[in-house]
Amino acid sequence: MSDQTATKAPAARRSLLKTLEVDTRLLGMIGALLLIWVVFHLWSDLRFLTPRNIFNLSIQTVSVAIMATGMVFVIVTRHIDLSVGALLATTTAVMAITQTQILPQIFGLEIGHPMIPWITIVAGILTGALIGAFQGYLVGYQMIPAFIVTLGGLLIWRNVAWYLTDGQTIGPLDQTYMLFGGINGTLGIFWSWVVGLIAAAAAAAGLLMARRTKIGHGFAVKPIWAEMVVIGVVIAAILGFVAVLNAYAVPDRVIAREFERWGCAAAETCTAGYGIPYSVLLLIAVAIVMTVIAQRTRLGRYIFATGGNPDAAELSGINTKLLTVKIFAMVGMLCALGGIVASARLGYHTNDIGTLDELRVIAAAVIGGTALAGGIGTIYGAIIGALIMQSLQSGMAMVGVDAPYQNIVVGLVLVLAVWIDIQYRKYSGAK
Repeated sequence: MSDQTATKAPAARRSLLKTLEVDTRLLGMIGALLLIWVVFHLWSDLRFLTPRNIFNLSIQTVSVAIMATGMVFVIVTRHIDLSVGALLATTTAVMAITQTQILPQIFGLEIGHPMIPWITIVAGILTGALIGAFQGYLVGYQMIPAFIVTLGGLLIWRNVAWYLTDGQTIGPLDQTYMLFGGINGTLGIFWSWVVGLIAAAAAAAGLLMARRTKIGHGFAVKPIWAEMVVIGVVIAAILGFVAVLNAYAVPDRVIAREFERWGCAAAETCTAGYGIPYSVLLLIAVAIVMTVIAQRTRLGRYIFATGGNPDAAELSGINTKLLTVKIFAMVGMLCALGGIVASARLGYHTNDIGTLDELRVIAAAVIGGTALAGGIGTIYGAIIGALIMQSLQSGMAMVGVDAPYQNIVVGLVLVLAVWIDIQYRKYSGAK
């Protein structure tokens, strides 16, 4: 009797997951992330899962996560990009000298002019797109392996950034520009709740619309109770995240500046909480756009078709060469966006900015389930992978683990993640 009960239990769990239509790989990644958080929270004397650390963890993850969303497309098409960290350095160097030297000295815009940050951002994104497109041209049209092109790019663009700034730290950067860094720019408590409620409502509406679309096309759908469970979990996660960020109180030395910012006359009329950082909103926007591209556009279909079978994709009429240029140009733009966040968080452009980011970005994509063999990958997986990477590094730093040991652990986790993914595909029958 006990053997029958033991046999029925796993079957019941599988049946429940099937009913809820839960992605088991996503569930595994979330489970691993929660396990890491709990272990470090206990190890750090309950200091890891605090509003302050969650806030810092979120803004530290953004830059790598933004670039990882682009790396998904690169790896899906069976390429690799080793130059993203160096490209981030070059774009931030361009943006730093644009706002501190070119615009004020050549075009006469005074420091603090409202157009400076936006012109700077456009210059950085264009620079990233052009460099990325050039590398994509070498890979797609000249048939040079992406590994070689981007390895050369790693060396070239890192040193181009050095020469652009003469090896100097450039700053301080524009105050509006630095709002994208995280701690210098947040929504505050009230607007964070507004955005959170809108996001929760949009998520629920999106899930219900997807259900209606399936019904309209005659596809099977999960029971309504299961749909409500999923919606409830999503809403709880969104509002819980907002609540945690709002619970991180502004330090006393910043409160006066916050009063002035919101036009408050006295402490009693102001809220003193950080809320959602602008950089996190930027990551969310990038994630939505990249997910739409991957799932709802012809470009996305071409990317995954090419990754699944490049020869068949080319024979079917897909211009795989031009597609490669587009993908690398997209990655270049995302490197510029990541550079905005990274340099704005520091307040300066430094020579070592983006160092080893290429490895963190690739690791985030792979840990997030992107298959190195091509054809498989998700945007949300890459973001969770980036969060796992940053959680490991932040947690180990908090408990006093030396940097060499941190790198050893991250390397082991990367290898373990790939091994688990291989075993998952083997036993699930996935290609």
